[in-house]
Amino acid sequence: MKLLICAILAYLIGSFPTAYIVGKVFFHKNIFDYGSGNVGTTNAYRVFGKFAGTVVLVIDILKGTLGALMPVFFGLDRHWILFIGIFAVIGHCFSIFLKFRGGKAVATSAGILLAYNPLLFAICFAFLAIIVYTTSMVSVASLTTILFFTIATLFLHDWILTTVAAIITVIIYVRHIPNIKRLLKGKENLVPVGLRYKKQQRENQK
Repeated sequence: MKLLICAILAYLIGSFPTAYIVGKVFFHKNIFDYGSGNVGTTNAYRVFGKFAGTVVLVIDILKGTLGALMPVFFGLDRHWILFIGIFAVIGHCFSIFLKFRGGKAVATSAGILLAYNPLLFAICFAFLAIIVYTTSMVSVASLTTILFFTIATLFLHDWILTTVAAIITVIIYVRHIPNIKRLLKGKENLVPVGLRYKKQQRENQK
């Protein structure tokens, strides 16, 4: 019963539509109608600016962390953090508050890792930041980092972490299918940060 309650609470926490609410309350915009139409950090950053995008990022990470920590609050074994955290990811992807639409789960998935292994979270976050800065493509950074994370778990000899990492990897790759198609066509959108974006800006000014 406790596990069921934890799963439901994690799903509801994950369902909290951060970017949608930020857009409606502070910008009077429906984020689904702008940019890529995605209700996640990258589109919030692109549509609402750096500060709002950062707020969405932090809250979406904390959604995953809080949802994943439900078993701890109910006195259950900490390894349940990982499995219950998946329900927060599902909530983010298929929010009950958005008619089961949602984001791509990268930030919320990172929140699970923050709850379970803060050091590995910090390493993966730094890895992602470097790739974003180099490529100016959050999709490339996200897809590469989740693979890096999953491979890294093999060296920790924690089969539960590796299993959950593999599940989350599948979810994130499925959610990024449109991005993968654009990448293969060389038409992926750049975010307004990083070396590649700056290079493109210089070329446009010539």
